[in-house]
Amino acid sequence: MHLFKSDREKGLDSFEVKHRREHFGPNMLTAKKKQNPLVRFLLQFHQPLVYILLAASIITLVLGEYIDSAVIFAVIFVNAIVGFLQESKAIEALEALSKSLKTESTVIRSGVKTGIGSEEIVPGDIVLLKSGDKVPADMRLLYARDLKIDESVLTGESLPIEKRTSVLGDGVILAERHNMAYSSTLVTYGQGTGLVVGTGDRTEVGKISELLNRVESIDTPLTQKISHFSHILLYVILGMAVITFAVGLLRGQDPVEMFLAAVALAVGAIPEGLPAALTIILAIGVSRMAKRNAIIRKPPAVETLGSTMVICTDKTGTITENQMTVTSIVAGGSSYEVTGTGYKPEGKIMSGPEKADPLRNAAMKETLTAGLLCNDSTLSYEGERWDIKGDPTEGALLVSYAKSGLPEEPAEAKARRDTIPFESEYQYMATLHESSGGAMLSYAKGAVEVMLEKCSAVMNADGSTSPLDKNEVIAGVESLAGRGLRVLGFAKKEFPSSQTSLDHEDLADGMVFLGIQAMFDPPRKEAIEAIKACHSAGIRVKMITGDHAITAKAIADLINLDCSGSACVHDTVTGSELAMMTDEEIKRILDERAVFARVTPEQKLRLVEALQATGNVAAMTGDGVNDAPALKQANIGISMGITGTEVAKEAADMVLTDDNFATIVAAVEEGRAVFDNIKKFIVWTLPTNLGEGLVILAAIMAGVALPVLPIHVLWINMSTALLLGLMLAFEIKEPGLMNRKPRDPEQPLLTPYLLVRIVLVASLMLGGAFGFYEWALQNDFSMEQARTTAVNVFVVIEILYLFNSRSLKKPLREIGFFSNPSVFLGSGIMLVLQLLFTYAGPVNVIFQTAPIPAWFWGVIVAYSLVVYGVVNIHKRFSKD
Repeated sequence: MHLFKSDREKGLDSFEVKHRREHFGPNMLTAKKKQNPLVRFLLQFHQPLVYILLAASIITLVLGEYIDSAVIFAVIFVNAIVGFLQESKAIEALEALSKSLKTESTVIRSGVKTGIGSEEIVPGDIVLLKSGDKVPADMRLLYARDLKIDESVLTGESLPIEKRTSVLGDGVILAERHNMAYSSTLVTYGQGTGLVVGTGDRTEVGKISELLNRVESIDTPLTQKISHFSHILLYVILGMAVITFAVGLLRGQDPVEMFLAAVALAVGAIPEGLPAALTIILAIGVSRMAKRNAIIRKPPAVETLGSTMVICTDKTGTITENQMTVTSIVAGGSSYEVTGTGYKPEGKIMSGPEKADPLRNAAMKETLTAGLLCNDSTLSYEGERWDIKGDPTEGALLVSYAKSGLPEEPAEAKARRDTIPFESEYQYMATLHESSGGAMLSYAKGAVEVMLEKCSAVMNADGSTSPLDKNEVIAGVESLAGRGLRVLGFAKKEFPSSQTSLDHEDLADGMVFLGIQAMFDPPRKEAIEAIKACHSAGIRVKMITGDHAITAKAIADLINLDCSGSACVHDTVTGSELAMMTDEEIKRILDERAVFARVTPEQKLRLVEALQATGNVAAMTGDGVNDAPALKQANIGISMGITGTEVAKEAADMVLTDDNFATIVAAVEEGRAVFDNIKKFIVWTLPTNLGEGLVILAAIMAGVALPVLPIHVLWINMSTALLLGLMLAFEIKEPGLMNRKPRDPEQPLLTPYLLVRIVLVASLMLGGAFGFYEWALQNDFSMEQARTTAVNVFVVIEILYLFNSRSLKKPLREIGFFSNPSVFLGSGIMLVLQLLFTYAGPVNVIFQTAPIPAWFWGVIVAYSLVVYGVVNIHKRFSKD
């Protein structure tokens, strides 16, 4: 108080508030500067392949080839527009998802309680907290009555923390600072008063935000591979162009003609359609993911998921429901299991394989009734989901009672007359009720050992009582606690009708022990299946949480988090142990362990960095503020849309609108399919580019006129890329897609097997186009007819090779001949356009083409079928 020059009773005066607001600023995190739309649009041109196309466009413009230049630039511009619109759409979706609600806080200023906007709070303010409040700033608690705060967004702790005002020693970790309340956390129970010690960027949330800003975004595996591939392609194209120019000069040909030939070769070798194809294939993946409840902020993130090797997942709210659920009841000498998860009151109380009847076990009935009546929370259905207002533990008790089928209002007890609220000092809560018989009944719940000290008898199944065997009860409790369950004991005591109030002395002894209820935050069913699918796909899953080690281990056991490797076990590594480890030790422990508990935000970030340092493509899931730095550092960050904080969403690459971990598996599958289709497109398009370059190079070497002109090359490249190649984006997922191991990040985009395929097809295109061109000239065809023939050879081979490329390894019959109708539509339109290219007079003038005899088509198709057969043979006898 002295340090902040504040008064506990009066707070700050208006003059001091104004001075501090001017000094410290508003109680808000420094907003991240948004990228200007123009900058986002211009960044669409920041790709190596686009640079090559821009250079080609400028050179052709300088040389007076205006149509060529315009077509190339149009391709670049359309690609930029598609990318910009897709990114803008993601930003708009996130803004619609975001709920920017203005919170109010109660403070004491000049001795008066005042309601103000949370952004107006300054250090030194005295803030009053009550159940349901969002803590507006970091504060040292001065008063706490039954105060519990949900800190899961900050620490990952699944249960609300009991707060006290006692002084703590040095070195206490954030999750165990019980005399502090932190910004962005939620008061679930009780009341409190705090002195504001940190606002805005000076809060723990602010520190995480600052840490987040220091984390540099990294390129995705796809962008890295495309960038590397583009640079190699650039060198190859320039090399071929230089060779073409040099050979022409050595043969004594005109330098200007040779320069134009080199430009033609460069234009031919550049896959003009690749940038647009990449953008559109990724956009289709984004669209598919949106239909499956995932917003992709940047399209390459779709593919990144497909290459993910390790998923680092938070526990609370990601793997688990973030809804406490009673799973076991022990009463009247019998044990019961409770089905159903979360706050949805659907499920049964089972005794073995049969549904239990509470009316046949008075002790169980009374245990459930105690959980209902000794309770200050409410269960409600809001916005198509069940939710709890109050303490999650009490919510779990309300749901377990609802599952029993007992009346909503027990007949045995009527109105509540008095309450002993829960206090950490006493570790229990009790209520006093009128009974239907006229006497007064008190029900109590709390720590089992506290309840046992107050009881001398235990209720049996028939309603009678017998001496209490405390050791037997404790043994059962230890067994449940060892499974990571939170166990509560229940007891009752009768009083005469004259008893109208209740205090601790009334319940010091003479109570009857009713039974226990054990609960925990259960794993999502879909998360269990999702993790199983990850294992099948060769993806390792690590749980990195701020929660307790025992709880984390119990959840890991339930969901079979352990990877298939014999070295990966569920022994938990704690944050304090990580703090003592070197970077090399952390890398080793990540190979051996799957569960990390009581981990700080800095340690989460360190774990992700260690995984990446060992060559892993790491994904990180989470919803809390504490997850944000690791979300940004990971190759792909995945945030929850419903329970996720705005900080987490901003840091993530993908936001799950249904908070469903299973959506991640769908994203992984979609990502693998996207990468497959991108690779199919590249393997399909590069033989044409290489073949065109080789045809031009061969013509220069042979000293003959070019078989295809630059404008022909652009026609082939752009029309086929749009109508043929892009149809591969609609290919269905191949069988066994999720049974493959993750791709090796070091593996090149094109393997030796695929490079052989590309060179093979390009050579066949060279032979066909150049051969038919020369044959046409030797048979008195005009130059225009010969060139038209060469163009048609390229196009028809591409159409049939498109069907080869629908699977890079499997024959067409295994993936289904008609499974992708788009390829038939695209091929049909392409054939119609090619007929116009060949026979339409105005088109002949523009492209310098001429009609060819109908029988010549038969020869071209026959040769193309040979190419189709050769590729099928390569599939059959070659190994990747």
